[in-house]
Amino acid sequence: MTSDEAKQKLIDSGLILELEGQGDLTRGHVSVRVPGDPSLFYMKPHSYGFDEITMDNLVTCNLEGEKVAGGGRRHSEVFIHSEIYKVRPDVHSIIHTHPDHAVALSATGKKMRPISQPAAAFSDGLPYYTGTIELIRTREMGSGVAKALGPHKAVLMRNHGVAVVGATLEESVILAIMLENAARIQLLAEAAGGIGEEFSGNYVQALHDAIVKPEQYTVNFDYLRRKALRSLKN
Repeated sequence: MTSDEAKQKLIDSGLILELEGQGDLTRGHVSVRVPGDPSLFYMKPHSYGFDEITMDNLVTCNLEGEKVAGGGRRHSEVFIHSEIYKVRPDVHSIIHTHPDHAVALSATGKKMRPISQPAAAFSDGLPYYTGTIELIRTREMGSGVAKALGPHKAVLMRNHGVAVVGATLEESVILAIMLENAARIQLLAEAAGGIGEEFSGNYVQALHDAIVKPEQYTVNFDYLRRKALRSLKN
C-alpha cells in the first residue's frame, strides 16, 4: 500500500466511523502507520469531525507524539496512539472514540460477556483502563492506556471511551463497531431481566476464530465504505 492509499483509507475510515455513530462532535480520532516507516503514523487532525479528514488536513506524527508533517493541528490525545504503537509492533491502526453504549458499559465496571456474535470477538479479553476520566494529554497517561490494553484488541477506558487496535485500518474500524454493538446488546439483555444461559467456551472460541479472520474485516469494511460513499451522493 502506498502512502496516498493509506491516507485515502484513513479518510474512508473516518466516513465510516461517522456514519456508524462513532462520532462525538470533533472528538475521537483514528490513525494508521505510514507504509514502510513504522516510526510514523497518519492521524485525524484536531478540531475536525471524522467525516472531515482530507489529504490536506491530516497530520503525520512520530512515536514521541510530535507532529512532523501535515496541514492540520495535532490532536491533544495523540499519546494514546504513539504510546500504543511504541509497545505493539503488531498494531498498525488505532481508534479512540466515545460510543454511548461502550461508555455506559465501562461505567458499570462489568466484564464483556460472550452473549452475542460481536461480543465473541472480544472473548479473549477486554481489559479496563481506570487511571483517569480526563483527556489523555500526556505520555504518561498514554503509556497507562497502552499498559492496560496489553496484548488485546481493545480496552474500555472507564467513563471515557474505548481504544481499539488492529493490524489494519479494516480491522480497527470493524472491531470498533463490533465493540459498540456488543456493549449495546449486553446492556439491553441486562435491562430486560438479566442474562440467561451462555454457550460453552468451545462454541464461543469457534465463533471468535471465525469472525476475526482478516477477510472478515476486509469484506465488511469494503461494504461500509460503499455505503458511506453512497450516502455522500444522496
